[in-house]
Amino acid sequence: MADWMKNVEPLTLKGQIAVPYSWWVGATGSRFLIALRDEKKIMGSRCGECGTVYVPPRKNCGRCFRDMDEWVELGNEGEVKSFSIVHTPFKLHPAKAPFAYALIKLDGADVALLHIVTGGLDALKRGARVRAKFREERTGHILDIESFELLP
Repeated sequence: MADWMKNVEPLTLKGQIAVPYSWWVGATGSRFLIALRDEKKIMGSRCGECGTVYVPPRKNCGRCFRDMDEWVELGNEGEVKSFSIVHTPFKLHPAKAPFAYALIKLDGADVALLHIVTGGLDALKRGARVRAKFREERTGHILDIESFELLP
């Protein structure tokens, strides 16, 4: 420990701040978000080397590091792989509590997408089937998929 720390009482400040910012998502992210906005389609990228399908799409394969330029349209349904139910309201949450953050492996994808599930939380479990619910007015944001809903 540095000498100056001997005469200093360590303090912590617990805070909650919102730091709004924006950034360019690049050509790959833009194509994904435009498809959500304009066509209500969930697109993924497929690696030509190992065949892994990513959603959201990536420019490079995380397994073999190859550039990817093959696009695939994925279904709007998938399987819940893991989830956590949120009961406490907080202004930065994407939905009103209660809702669940869930890892959803869409049909045709090899990796899971993190999104939210609303409604039917008592029946939510690993392996549950869900379907994307799109907003009527979309803006080119991941929340153009308003949430995923449990299938009967």
